[in-house]
Amino acid sequence: MNEQSISPVWFITGCSSGLGRALALRALARGHRVVATARQPDTLADLVAGHPAHCRAFALDVTLPDQVQAVVAEAASAFGRLDVVVNNAGYGLVGALEELGDEQIARNFETNFFGALRVIRAALPILRAQGSGHIVNISAAAVISNYAGFSIYGATKWALEGASEALAAEVRPLGLKVLLVQPGPFRTDFLTRSQERADRVMADYAPTSGKFAHYLENMEGKQPGDPEKAAEAIIAAVLSDRPPLRLVLGKYATDKSRKKIAAAQRELDAWAAVGEPTDYSESR
Repeated sequence: MNEQSISPVWFITGCSSGLGRALALRALARGHRVVATARQPDTLADLVAGHPAHCRAFALDVTLPDQVQAVVAEAASAFGRLDVVVNNAGYGLVGALEELGDEQIARNFETNFFGALRVIRAALPILRAQGSGHIVNISAAAVISNYAGFSIYGATKWALEGASEALAAEVRPLGLKVLLVQPGPFRTDFLTRSQERADRVMADYAPTSGKFAHYLENMEGKQPGDPEKAAEAIIAAVLSDRPPLRLVLGKYATDKSRKKIAAAQRELDAWAAVGEPTDYSESR
């Protein structure tokens, strides 16, 4: 995408705070156009007031299929096109797998995974007709390697990454691109405003998921990541002539990714003699 010849149109979910808001502000500061969405659109009033020619705001709950379809269509009409569709809306769910209730699990998948799919599927006809566009899905460091106490939250993001990998291959010949963003801990309100806890607490899990929940509580306000720098990194990746499929954000997530790759290589090598010879023999 050539930033000089066109003012890109961003469609961003979850713009009321955190990374979504930072991304909207940085895009607007560059002169880009932004369609900002949130479940409570009054939280976006300052974005529109500060950039009346370049920003539009819509109420959007990604768990409502009809609303998603309508808002994506309105967003495309607002500026005549969509260039970057960002799935940022989502929330964390903390608790051991056994501690979580069925409804909690379903709600987390409904927002973090199915909500993102709804936005993508609503936007694809518009992007295909243009022959260009970038889908940006905000993932998590929990996908690099997951934590005790983040089983379902991590699973929603693993599911989103799996779908995104296939999507990238499906739309590449159509001129469309996909970016997965894996942020480490950033100083947003994710740990307070965007976290849900398990319905029950079981003493047996105190040393694992309980310890992780306590760690998250103590991290609030101390996260090393700067949301504004994260937003600039995402914009740089989208504008690049050769954008990545995955963008890892922050030293914590980068170190975590390197350790995971090295550990996976060691495990593969250690067990290759057992796993590799399981094909049919050539004489069969």
